[in-house]
Amino acid sequence: MHKLECSAMCAYGENWCPSETVRLVARIILKQKCQTERTPSERVLTLTELEAHLDKLDDEKNEMNDTDIAALHHFYSRHLDFPDNAALTELFGQVNCNGFTIEDEELSHLGSAVFPDVALMNHSCSPNVIVTYKGTVAEVRAMQDISPGEEIFNSYIDLLYPTEDRIERLKDSYFFTCDCKECTSKSKDKAKMEIRQKLSTPPEEEEIKQMVMYARNVIEEFRRAKHYKTPSELLEICELSLEKMGSVFAETNVYMLHMMYQAMGVCLYMQDWDGAMKYGEKIIQPYSVHYPPYSLNVASMYLKLGRLYLGLEKRTQGVKALKKALAIMEVAHGKDHPYITEIKKEMEEQK
Repeated sequence: MHKLECSAMCAYGENWCPSETVRLVARIILKQKCQTERTPSERVLTLTELEAHLDKLDDEKNEMNDTDIAALHHFYSRHLDFPDNAALTELFGQVNCNGFTIEDEELSHLGSAVFPDVALMNHSCSPNVIVTYKGTVAEVRAMQDISPGEEIFNSYIDLLYPTEDRIERLKDSYFFTCDCKECTSKSKDKAKMEIRQKLSTPPEEEEIKQMVMYARNVIEEFRRAKHYKTPSELLEICELSLEKMGSVFAETNVYMLHMMYQAMGVCLYMQDWDGAMKYGEKIIQPYSVHYPPYSLNVASMYLKLGRLYLGLEKRTQGVKALKKALAIMEVAHGKDHPYITEIKKEMEEQK
């Protein structure tokens, strides 16, 4: 696969900058040319049979598709024969709706891929399986007992957020309205939207509504700011927003947790280990409540905390946190996964 990109990369040098999606589509086109038989991830469904949902795209998404097609032509035209624009539009639609984000054990982004057979699974906000990765292979494991004939559900999104946010995200990215048991019962919403206790006067409904709007806006603002602001400026956005939201929301509120998680990430980047540890300690317990059992988000938080503790010479706390990460990861990744071996080795070194 690299041969396709090597000459293009060399030709453009420092100006080589196609997006991850564009690179993935280029590799798919090449693979389809070189390999006519089904790949191991197309035993049930081929990539060409995947839904593209082109009829549901708004102007903004169509524009993004056009930009991606232009970039594909720009970076690869000398090295690859393309299908026509209609076929490319279809392919980008299929990749955008059915793509998987590959992450490492701490949920840092590694790349994107398409696994047609795995994409067959429908979504639920209380999934019964989890998808993990071993090299370039996707693995699916049960998180609970599944009876013969029972449907297998995966989760397409981060499940931290309240029902309204999840439904909006699923509709925007995957074009369906979720009616899983979690979305119909909204059983976790009260805890996720916890209001600060011991306020002299409880906040009015309108005040809570305004703060939710502020929280959603600041989350989006921070996402954009990551591309151009300095780490200390980013940390300031986190701290100011936490102070403002903290006047209404409890520390266990998911919008507070979102900004704490971002702040922790900035602290790790700035090598402020104590700062990162303080945020991690506030996050971990509410995460365990808000996420489903065997959540990779909970495992990765225990893992980050464990490694921070060990780095800060807090050996007992470190080993304890790593054990909690392992308990989840042995189920989610399987006991023979390289990540498990690596973490056990880290624990052995503490003896």
